[in-house]
Amino acid sequence: MPPSTPTPTTLLHAFSSLRLSPSTIHPLRPTLSSLLRTPTTQNASRAFSVSATHQGSWLEPNLLRKNKMMKGRPRVPTGGSTKGTTVVWGDYGLRMCDHGRRISAKHFKMAEDTIKARLRGQKYRLYKRKCCNVGVFVSGNEMRMGKGKGSFDHWAARVAANQVIFEIRGMLHEQVIRDAFRLAGNKLPGQYEIITKSDPPVVGITKLENGLTVEDLKRPRKKLPAAVDEAAAAPPAAPPS
Repeated sequence: MPPSTPTPTTLLHAFSSLRLSPSTIHPLRPTLSSLLRTPTTQNASRAFSVSATHQGSWLEPNLLRKNKMMKGRPRVPTGGSTKGTTVVWGDYGLRMCDHGRRISAKHFKMAEDTIKARLRGQKYRLYKRKCCNVGVFVSGNEMRMGKGKGSFDHWAARVAANQVIFEIRGMLHEQVIRDAFRLAGNKLPGQYEIITKSDPPVVGITKLENGLTVEDLKRPRKKLPAAVDEAAAAPPAAPPS
């Protein structure tokens, strides 16, 4: 005689006996409901991702080289901006002190290698303030006009006047840092100066020092403190005969 098939009520009783009571759950083992519960707090951590990031580097970004870029020019802070002219993270910085230009990634790499070679064995951290995100496209020599913009040649960065390029912080002597920055400045095109955290910011080519503010620069009719001091120091003019 074949065995009797279980009734639906019998299956329900069998499954109910397999349920786990709260007392039998391990206190340190998460349950399925707790894993599927969405976080309600704002400080919830993001899910871990194993996908590799493709952010490039400061010398070669992750940009499509086939997209042609315009040559462009370094920005001129006509609105009174002092962004990028002071030391932010380090103790000393290397700042350009002449007109802006476009510097290639090859020059930046040479300057970075020079600093690392001079400070070999020291404890420090080097900060790079510029990013080579401008593609330079060059056509071959003796190319006639009308043949297109050319193919990709190298990456470059637009560096405006009085912009900080490198910053450094660590257990180093001041003269050692100045020597390393001097050697790095010799590898880069243009003229550079070494600054500290106490150096004032720069608007264009004017340093905000001796009581000079951005508001004073926005009012050209007002005499600047430097002009007032020169007028006071000048000898009085002789009366006409």
